[in-house]
Amino acid sequence: TSSHTRVGILNNPSSKIQEDNTAIARGILAAFLTQNNSNLKSFLSKLSKEETAKSLAAGTKIVKLLIPEMDGNTFEKKYNTLGLDLIKTHQMFCQEVLKLLPGQMAVISNGR
Repeated sequence: TSSHTRVGILNNPSSKIQEDNTAIARGILAAFLTQNNSNLKSFLSKLSKEETAKSLAAGTKIVKLLIPEMDGNTFEKKYNTLGLDLIKTHQMFCQEVLKLLPGQMAVISNGR
């Protein structure tokens, strides 16, 4: 958030929600909840790279991908306790309220 822009993320996965296929989504949510804006931006840029996704799929722990300026302990606690229910709630909202198909992407704007 800033005086000019706010960004939020809603997850709308196309596959069954499980621990092993939600590492990036949980990482994004944990970062939003625990980090300041500059660290969040840098970490999200890192998470959005294809090599990061491949590394996580190969078994790399997400804490190995944290940038040095991040509060790693706070992030790790939130990441490890963030359940799948939040992602399922996002999915339900996207499909029931926004009428998106599973996995479908959208940009929603609400200007002042």
